[in-house]
Amino acid sequence: MRERWCCVGRFLRERLCVVWCVCAGVSCCVLSVSEVRGQQELRALREAVVREAGVLGPGWARTKVNMAIFRHSAVDSVGDRQVAGWYDGAGRVCLGERRLGEDRWRVQVTELRGRVTDAHNVISLAFDGAGELHVSWDHHGHPLRYVRVSAGGGLEPGERQVMVGRDEERVTYPEFYRLPDGGLLFFYREGAAGAGNLVLNRYRPSVSGGAGVWERVQSNLIDGEGERNAYWQACVDGGGVIHLSWVWRETPDVVTNHDLCYARSADGGVTWTNSAGVRLLVPMTSAGSEYACRIAQGSELANQTSMSVDGSGRPVIATFWRGAEAGAVPQYRLVYLGESGWRVVQVGERTLNFERRGGGTKRPPISRPLLLLDSAAGSRRAVVLFRDQEWGGGVVAAVTGDYAGGDWEYWGLTGGVGQADPLVDFGVWRERGEVHLLSQLTGQGDGEREESVEPTAVRLLEWRVRWPDLQ
Repeated sequence: MRERWCCVGRFLRERLCVVWCVCAGVSCCVLSVSEVRGQQELRALREAVVREAGVLGPGWARTKVNMAIFRHSAVDSVGDRQVAGWYDGAGRVCLGERRLGEDRWRVQVTELRGRVTDAHNVISLAFDGAGELHVSWDHHGHPLRYVRVSAGGGLEPGERQVMVGRDEERVTYPEFYRLPDGGLLFFYREGAAGAGNLVLNRYRPSVSGGAGVWERVQSNLIDGEGERNAYWQACVDGGGVIHLSWVWRETPDVVTNHDLCYARSADGGVTWTNSAGVRLLVPMTSAGSEYACRIAQGSELANQTSMSVDGSGRPVIATFWRGAEAGAVPQYRLVYLGESGWRVVQVGERTLNFERRGGGTKRPPISRPLLLLDSAAGSRRAVVLFRDQEWGGGVVAAVTGDYAGGDWEYWGLTGGVGQADPLVDFGVWRERGEVHLLSQLTGQGDGEREESVEPTAVRLLEWRVRWPDLQ
């Protein structure tokens, strides 16, 4: 067993002074930083014992296509079988498999290829309950690309398939979610930024042991009405309830992100209610949605982050935005459903400011946050994974025993990872309470530009959370 200490606290002893700008037309990202004011501004970053569970292989690194958070499911497991997917330096889809607890990976370099110069064209994958692997890849307004890998133990994909055969021509952001019955949900956007709709399919396993079938649940779950589109995040709780949240964007410009909405479904996505159980009309529109938090345009509001459900069944959404007060900088925040409505809590205190403008993939100094919640009855223990230049540019885990009001401890999990977002195996988290982190150092230019980064190693890291004691 190989174990290594990962400590990135030394980065925080350096004064940060970053000004960066790339402009082309209206696309631009500008960074600045407040002056660090003595020792009180330095973070206490704890050293985490992280086990490297193998190097899977080299991955494309000129963009963050392998490490974008909206892959949602980049690595998944069923039973003791774990599979990860990534693009190699030639843009080929690679699938790696191991048995949990082992470090030896068996890798299949497939004939499938993606346009890796665009970070939107991610690979998303998931096991169904029978052990068949479902893979979707290479989408940014393109026809659906979807294959299955049989449960027989190999990794060779089958022939490309349709799901339901309609509304599959302009697909972006494919995401799989496994249901308690072993079925799957498949969310994607049909259309374009600023004018797209959210589509939902459901995979029903066969009761006779044969192949299951896909069916359309919603062709237009959230309707931008031709004027905007929704950028969503979702989760499925232990009872099969689907929790969905989203921000609105008025145009392809990230500056027009605004507001945070919420809905839930207890019947597989057929009918939807707000947090109080009041039924919502479908498709949901800007006028007919529940607003968990009102956030103005121009607030650096993140789109496509993560959400989860705590031990009491309450939804919690992780994101970042800048407050309205003078001198404010973007802060990581949790928006959660409390006893008397929606509440907001800030995670830490950032000082590094930035602005994002224009369309395409942005290059801010922080990642989107990934939220993991303990599902034990009554628990409010939380882990927020993020990358922040202010913390040295590696993946950091903010951990608390009570997300609503407890103190946060910060653990360094990796060294610098470039522009990568955190990605984990949600199945292992649910079943074992362990963080299995897919890690790679990647570049990413602003507005779909590439950075000159040669292929880098794709790794799987394991970490057992150390929960703080509650006083």
